[in-house]
Amino acid sequence: MTGNLFDAPPPELAGEDILELAGGAGARVERIVSRGHASPPGLWYDQERPEFVTLLQGEAALEFADGGRVRLRAGDWLTIAAHVRHRVAWTTSEPPAVWLAVHYRA
Repeated sequence: MTGNLFDAPPPELAGEDILELAGGAGARVERIVSRGHASPPGLWYDQERPEFVTLLQGEAALEFADGGRVRLRAGDWLTIAAHVRHRVAWTTSEPPAVWLAVHYRA
């Protein structure tokens, strides 16, 4: 499989565009494109595995159930431990927010 991380999905998205780039028993690598998307009110991600996420393009903000908030610009990254409840507060639409996410076994 080959591609370009900045190849854009269609301009109108009903939700985020998630493409699994690689995966196996211990990890999954995804490219996520968000165009002005946010998690629906009341939705919190509570994932079984830790997640490394970096924002390649655009801007975004993540909120955490403990009240924390992180604003991301292109090049910023963070690691979210397993079962840390979080949500996408907002993303830019132009340019779209392009994420690289790695879910891995701790």
